[in-house]
Parts: sequence; C-alpha cells; structure tokens
Amino acid sequence: MHPPHIQTTPGSAFAPFRYPAFRAIWTANLFSSIGSMIQSVGAAWLMTELTTSHLLVALVQASATIPILMLGMFAGAIADNYDRRRVMMAAQVGMLIVSAVLAVLAFTDNIGPWSLLALTLMVGIGTALNGPAWQASVRLQVGPADLPQAISLNAISFNLARSVGPALGGILISLWSTSLAFALNAISYLGMIVVLAMWRPESLPPVREPMMQAIGRGIRFCAASSPIRKVLLRGLLMGLGASGLQALMPSIARDMLNGTELDYGLMLGGFGIGSIVTALKISQIRRRFGSEAVVTTATLIFACAQVLMGLSTSIPMAVAAAFLGGVGWASAMTSLNVAMQLRSPEDILGRCLSIYQAITFGGMALGAWVWGTVADAFSLPMALQLAAVWLVASTIMHFIAPMPTREEGRLDSVPESKP
Repeated sequence: MHPPHIQTTPGSAFAPFRYPAFRAIWTANLFSSIGSMIQSVGAAWLMTELTTSHLLVALVQASATIPILMLGMFAGAIADNYDRRRVMMAAQVGMLIVSAVLAVLAFTDNIGPWSLLALTLMVGIGTALNGPAWQASVRLQVGPADLPQAISLNAISFNLARSVGPALGGILISLWSTSLAFALNAISYLGMIVVLAMWRPESLPPVREPMMQAIGRGIRFCAASSPIRKVLLRGLLMGLGASGLQALMPSIARDMLNGTELDYGLMLGGFGIGSIVTALKISQIRRRFGSEAVVTTATLIFACAQVLMGLSTSIPMAVAAAFLGGVGWASAMTSLNVAMQLRSPEDILGRCLSIYQAITFGGMALGAWVWGTVADAFSLPMALQLAAVWLVASTIMHFIAPMPTREEGRLDSVPESKP
C-alpha cells in the first residue's frame, strides 16, 4: 500500500518531503551517503599510496560495483520475497561492521592493496543487497503522483553527499589518516539503522517464491518487455563509457595533475554539484523534451566532460570537467531509473531494479577494468579520450533502441514525459 494521500502539486520537485517517512529516510540516507563518500575517497587515495598501478586504483571502484553485477538479481529476489525494511537493516548492519574492520586495519597499518580491495568488495556486497530493497521501497514512502520526483530527490541526496563528502574526506585524510574516514563511515550507518527500525510501512506480506524461480520470473519479464530491454541496453552502454572518468579520477588528481587528496575531493565535489543542479530540474526537462532527448544529450555531455578532463592542466579545469560530468551523469541515470520504475510491476519491482542495477553497474565495473588497463598501457588522457569515443558512438542507439515513449509499457497513469 502507498502512504495516505497528501495533496500536492503534481510535478513539484519537493512534494515528496511532505511524507514523514520519505523525509526521515531521505535525511538518514544523506548522512549515510556522506559517510560512504568519505570512505570512498579514503579507499581510493589509500590505494594510490599502496601502489602505482592505475588498474588497481580503478579496481577500487570496480570492487564496489562488481557485487551488484554478480549478486544483484539474488538481492532483487530477496527484496521481493522478504520484508524490504528488514533487508535494508541487515545490509546496513553488515556494512557498518566491515567499515569498522577497515578502520582498525588502516589505523594499525595492517592493510595492503589486496586486503583493501577485499574489504571494499564486502562493502559492495552490502550495497548490492541494500540497493533493490531501498529503491523498491520508495513506492511505500510517497504517493504514485510523486514517485518521479522522489526518485530525483534520492538522486539529489546521493549527489549532495558527492559534493560534501569528498571535500570533507580530503580534509580529514590530510589532517589525520584514511582510518578516520573509514571510522566515520561506520558511524554514519547508525542513523539509517535507527530510522528503519522505527519505520512501519503499510504493505501486503510478500509472496515468497523459490530463489531461482523468483529470479527467473524477473528475467523473463524484463526479457519480454521491449521498453525495459531498451532501458537496460542504454544503462549498460552509459555505465561502461562513463566509468572512465569516475574510476580514474584519483589517478588523474595524483599522477596527471600532481594534486593532493583535497584536490581529489574538490574534483568529486564538482561532479556532485553538477549532479545536484541537474537533478532539481531534470523532471521538468524530461516532461518537455522526452526521455530519449535527455539521455542522448546527457551521453554527449559526459563525453565532452571526459575530453575536457583528458586535456586538463590544472585542478580548476579538472573540477569544471567533473562538474560537466555530473550534469551528464545525473541526467542520464535519473531518466533511466524513472523509466525502469514506471514499467515494473510492484510484486517483482525489486527484481526488475536489481537487473537494471546489475547491468548498469556491471558495465561500470567492466569499464573500470578496461579504461584502467588502457591507462596503464598508454596514458590517462588516452583512456579518457577512448571512453569519450565510446559514449559518442553509443548515441547511435537513438535510432536503434530509443528510450520508451511516454505511454510505452507504463504500468501507471502518472504524466511524466513526452514522447
């Protein structure tokens, strides 16, 4: 069931905040995401101190996304078969424990490149378990008319964290060490755990199915739905190409620009600010121009950001490139997520979203490995330019597999975008 109806203006960007459950979870998730970004900066920067390999630095990001590829569909089935609130709580507690272990090992100087990758991989497993349950629970927090805006606000929450967390992480690392970043992340999970423990959503008990049967049902639905197939393909192509900028940013800051951990934080902050500015307006833009125009334009914007980053000779120039990347990333990812949610049935929503996450973040994990390998074999600018070429080439999907039109495959009557 949805929360009690609240009178809102359809399309209002901040309408979902009128729902107490959404407000509390959004706030707790913001602080948890800030902690995660602080830890992400710490892990990426620590790897640059432990090794000179661009590939290993890129694999820090991949280690956080590979579990989404490998375990995402199982996580989706778990989200549909069990109480989504309890699933999220279990994931949050697990990530708290792993982050605490990471903090202790870093503080005692007992961590190396492979143990760092292993622990970030374990955090990624928690993220993979949490993701489908969290995204599917948005329908329990707001009314149907406010779902697209709620998805955009969740994107803003994450990107606010990307704006504040990296710079804060850079400052903390420079003042103390990476162990403090890991410890703060462990603490940041507490707020979300408390909010989830107090939340009592009104929903029908899940109908449990055998795990493989449940996964198979989700796969069959997505495979049979032409609109969803288009969304999944576009997510894969975007994830693979966009990972070049995101996975190599620590190496760009340290090795290409001779920057510090604070400079790296500023670059990530620029990416986050670009995402926030975009997420506030993207629903209106999508209603006016349609999802296909938004996703294609966003892909080209991100490609331009990668070219500019590859040409950067100073930190301000790199921050500007990162800002542009944030604009492209938020435009594409928010539009893909909304398209997926509005075309997935409630009873298998977790599975549909997990398949979307597995394919998109699987593309990012593969891209991190590909572009990291290219950077080691040739150079960082070469890796960025080739990633940009990939994105430009992928815009041919505008003709081959265009994004679903407004009513194509929709399971609700909420007006969201034009064809």
